[in-house]
Amino acid sequence: MSDYVLTCCSTADMPETYFKERNISYVCFHFIIDGKTYPDDLGKSMPFDDFYKKIADGAQTKTSQVNVEEYKNFFEPFLKQGKDILHVSLSSGISGAYNSAKMARLELMMQYPMRKIEIVDSMGASSGYGLLVDMLADLRDSGASFDEVWQWALDNRLFVHHWFFSSDLTSYIKGGRISKTAGVFGTLLKICPLLNMDAAGHLVPREKVRSKKKVINEIVQKMIKHAKDGVNYSGKCFISHSACYNDARTVADIIESAFPKLNGNVMINSVGTVIGSHTGPGTVALFFVGDERV
Repeated sequence: MSDYVLTCCSTADMPETYFKERNISYVCFHFIIDGKTYPDDLGKSMPFDDFYKKIADGAQTKTSQVNVEEYKNFFEPFLKQGKDILHVSLSSGISGAYNSAKMARLELMMQYPMRKIEIVDSMGASSGYGLLVDMLADLRDSGASFDEVWQWALDNRLFVHHWFFSSDLTSYIKGGRISKTAGVFGTLLKICPLLNMDAAGHLVPREKVRSKKKVINEIVQKMIKHAKDGVNYSGKCFISHSACYNDARTVADIIESAFPKLNGNVMINSVGTVIGSHTGPGTVALFFVGDERV
């Protein structure tokens, strides 16, 4: 059994059963809705359907990251057990959680100088961040050392592709990522923005595609273009969605047909309450391993 633990944040948007089966511990972000604070605990405190219905009905949401003290409280029990910690964080391009985890690390290293604690910036989010953690868990389980897994994460995190589209612009307008005027015209014209995560871990708009049918085709084309070995891609593929399972299933069905060597079926997860506070309902996100993001 390894003498280190692999940990991440709830914003990796994987099911709790997955984390338990893979022996990966996670720490929860928080979200506020209707003035009440909840942990981003993978749908336990508030089921995803209820959360997205509240947003659709006009509820206001805010999010808060894991602070330094929470990270210290999360890490310390492992250190007391004599375990080293490799923690993978939500992208620093969209959250300050990475810096908070680094600060917690510095304080704990003074208390536990014999232990290793390393923080990896995933440069990713949602189940793309989850896909990176999944590959690290595979390495750990194959017997790779702490240093080998840590170095592999640093060397390979930018090969995980993140592509997103949304058929509902409401939350993008509320969050200021799209102007109200552009949002009104975009809604009338049935524009579905296509975005991806860049090499700095920022979510960047790439194309404005007219109609859901066309954007579904376009997101699959991005995978055909960028996936390792093209349509002969033999890695895993994850999808996350915010209250639009049928759209996610449509994308998954096309991918499973287009990529016959895929490692298992496409895994479909829910976008969690923190990432979903910013996307709102109607977002589908596609994740796979491909060429290096630049």
